[in-house]
Amino acid sequence: MAMDFMRDNAGLGLTTEQTEKVLQFQDLTGIEDITICRDVLQRHQWNLEVAVQEQLNIREGRPSLYATESRPPAVVTDHLGQHIYYTPPTDGSGSGLRGFIQNFIGFFYNICYNTIITFLQLGQRLLGIEYQRRIEPLQEVMEFIREYDEKICDTHPVFYQGTFSQVLNDAKRELRFLLVYLHKTSNAEAETFCRQTLSSPDVLTFVNTHFLYWACDVNSYEGRRVKDVIRVSTFPSVCVLVLKDGRMTVVGRVEGFHDGSTLLQRLASIVMDFEMNLVQARAQRFEASLNRSIRATQDEAYLESLRADQEKERKREEERQALLEQQKLIAQEKRAEEERRESIAKEKVESVNKVPNEPDPSDPEAIHVVFKLPCGLRLDRRFLKTHSLEVVFYFVFCHPSAPNAFEITTNFPKRVLHCRPMFPGDKVLTLEEAGLRNKEVLFINDLEA
Repeated sequence: MAMDFMRDNAGLGLTTEQTEKVLQFQDLTGIEDITICRDVLQRHQWNLEVAVQEQLNIREGRPSLYATESRPPAVVTDHLGQHIYYTPPTDGSGSGLRGFIQNFIGFFYNICYNTIITFLQLGQRLLGIEYQRRIEPLQEVMEFIREYDEKICDTHPVFYQGTFSQVLNDAKRELRFLLVYLHKTSNAEAETFCRQTLSSPDVLTFVNTHFLYWACDVNSYEGRRVKDVIRVSTFPSVCVLVLKDGRMTVVGRVEGFHDGSTLLQRLASIVMDFEMNLVQARAQRFEASLNRSIRATQDEAYLESLRADQEKERKREEERQALLEQQKLIAQEKRAEEERRESIAKEKVESVNKVPNEPDPSDPEAIHVVFKLPCGLRLDRRFLKTHSLEVVFYFVFCHPSAPNAFEITTNFPKRVLHCRPMFPGDKVLTLEEAGLRNKEVLFINDLEA
């Protein structure tokens, strides 16, 4: 069956991990219907531990975390489709003229009672009076369970240990049949019904397997309220409720005393006839869950695509900004280079005035210097021994073919002539102090090459 389920759910949006959790949940809870296991896990967001704990709580009669009283489901009666099984009282009080008179009086009593209660409640609301109950509904239920165990019988189906509103919410959420028993102490057959019928082993197993079982004393406030909601008039009796067309509906009544086998047969008939409502509800929930999963997947895919597009746009914008910054930097560097060249050209023009006139060839202090430029051009010039090397530098610098940045070196031994001050106040040597004699050959080295 596990292989069939895995094969059947391969195309229903369940992952391998989810399928394994469904099978583990079935093993831990013992629920035979594997689709129910799937639905329970879906309702608990596939948290296996929480789902199992919730099922164990409900099995032990404790309300689930989702059983609230704030907005209990509405309860309606299926007048046309409900199953009603009736057994008259063994003392004959429910049949013949006597029974007719009792039912007739009870009918009008219920009408008068409900009318008076309705007007009283309406008057309280109009006057702004809030009725403060002395005992809470949960306390009444728990008190009935305790007295039932102590005074009637300690063998019984698992009581739901919560209010009627809570059990309605759990039955609706868990898609379970709800069996309601209202106990009336004054009824002659009620105690026998509890001790014999409801304690029957077969009834116990069937009720605990198929129902949430809730009971209360009809003389308590909670019991009277439920009696009016599900319209119980005959005792002992049990009512079966199930989710039908989105509302908790009374679909079956077993009224009067029944032995265990008869009650079991009639409850089984009700379950069989209305099980389809739970199957349809589970199918609808699964379809809704699947649609939500598909929409969530589509939304996630759309968001992922949107994030990818946004990331691409962000990267394009970053690349565009980087390109703009690079172009801006290149433009700045180009402008700076142009400004530098213009400044150098201007400085070359101004440097002409810093070069003294060339001495006469017959001047004994004259030194003949030959300059070899990187472009192959040779320059000849005479200087006085007393001229500073800075004069030599400016002579070369102001020539159009000279590099913008250069150094001047001797041939042999090769050494660099420091033709400009190294720091403010530094003295530049003369040609004689630099060791230059009658005729020298100097080399111009381009520092930007």
